[in-house]
Amino acid sequence: MTVGQCIKCGSIEHADLAMRRNFSQMVRAIWNNQVIAESATFETVEGNVYFPANSIKKEFFKPSDHQTVCGWKGTASYYTIEVNGKQNPNAAWYYATPKDAAKQITNHVAFWKGVQVEK
Repeated sequence: MTVGQCIKCGSIEHADLAMRRNFSQMVRAIWNNQVIAESATFETVEGNVYFPANSIKKEFFKPSDHQTVCGWKGTASYYTIEVNGKQNPNAAWYYATPKDAAKQITNHVAFWKGVQVEK
């Protein structure tokens, strides 16, 4: 498989709608003027950048009890992000045991709720 192909079926046409593997650029997640994750490798799924779990700055992440379910990815668990005393509840999520169709995001974390992802 080459960069830019869908990891589910190999198609280039809908790679952005499913999953895309990226290895060529540095990405950062920033919240409250603090870099909270940074990596040269990442996965893109449905427009969301998934950072390898070992690239997040764990001191800013607190486990949350919140969970959601995606039909093709599985059950997502969440982190609350805390920077300089300010909290962003459930602003990061991950799939501890994703379904087979999403196995590429095992041990990866994605962001929303005002977290800026820069490529």
